[in-house]
Amino acid sequence: MILIARSLLLLIAAIPFAHAQPHPSKPTRIIVGFTAGGPSDIVARIVAQQLTERMGQSVIVENRVGATGTIGAELVAKAPPDGYALYLASQTTHAVAPYMYARIGYDPLKDFATVVRVVHNPLLMVVNPTFPVKTIKEFIALAKSRPGQINFATGGIGSSPHMSMELFRRMTNIDMVPIHYKGDGAAIIDVIGGQVPILTSSMPALMPYVKSGKMRGIAVTGLKRSTVAPEFPTIAESGLPGFEVITWFGILAPAATSKEIVNRLNTEIVAAVSVPNVREQLTKMGFEIVANTPEQYAVFLGEENVKWGKVVKDLGLRAE
Repeated sequence: MILIARSLLLLIAAIPFAHAQPHPSKPTRIIVGFTAGGPSDIVARIVAQQLTERMGQSVIVENRVGATGTIGAELVAKAPPDGYALYLASQTTHAVAPYMYARIGYDPLKDFATVVRVVHNPLLMVVNPTFPVKTIKEFIALAKSRPGQINFATGGIGSSPHMSMELFRRMTNIDMVPIHYKGDGAAIIDVIGGQVPILTSSMPALMPYVKSGKMRGIAVTGLKRSTVAPEFPTIAESGLPGFEVITWFGILAPAATSKEIVNRLNTEIVAAVSVPNVREQLTKMGFEIVANTPEQYAVFLGEENVKWGKVVKDLGLRAE
């Protein structure tokens, strides 16, 4: 009887440990609000592959496309806060779209826990080679001489390419007309074909066409020159001090996710993008590694909301 009683006590004592499984104990999803093959999807898949290798459980990228990325973001905002549903956020989904739509299903700040801002990259302003400008100053002069007559292409309303040009218009007080496409790919095709003369988009997407002579690079939108293409001046140094637009991608979790899980994910992702071959892969695509702390990402996200929320409201932009 004594032996049976001891065995029961040992069994009861072990029950809590059976339930306290280490995280992760099952597959994790990284939700991306845009189509496969785009910049956000590429970053998410690199992170997912590295986390799978480092954490011993599958990390799967799931594309939930629609409404400027807000459908996927809402899904994660309302997911259980257990670390198994993450969102690959961007300027578009968490600093622009929330102010363009009359209603979305999440608060970009209150409904998420910041994990890490993984990478960012400046955009590149390009023109069709037949367009008669080679510098920002020449472009501003031409646009002012032809108010309302010059079109610019965007990858969609509220996208980083769109917002960069809206900020440019606002700071230069020039009148241009946006032509919105369903994705950067279609916009690039029409700029190459000469249907629209100018576009601002991600460097990884544009550099092959610039190198082949199908497009002419004018300037980058970061505060400093890109390490990938240092030959292009910044817009800020070309006559618009303080002009800065960077495309950024970061990982978010539902708001009530525990600090322990957030810190574990942060540690693993920072370590992953510090691996030389991963860093080289991202750098070659035009991305700059950020890999900051959850607290730093939270401050940055708040600043982005102030900046872009004001631009959207001042321009009266509304989702189509």
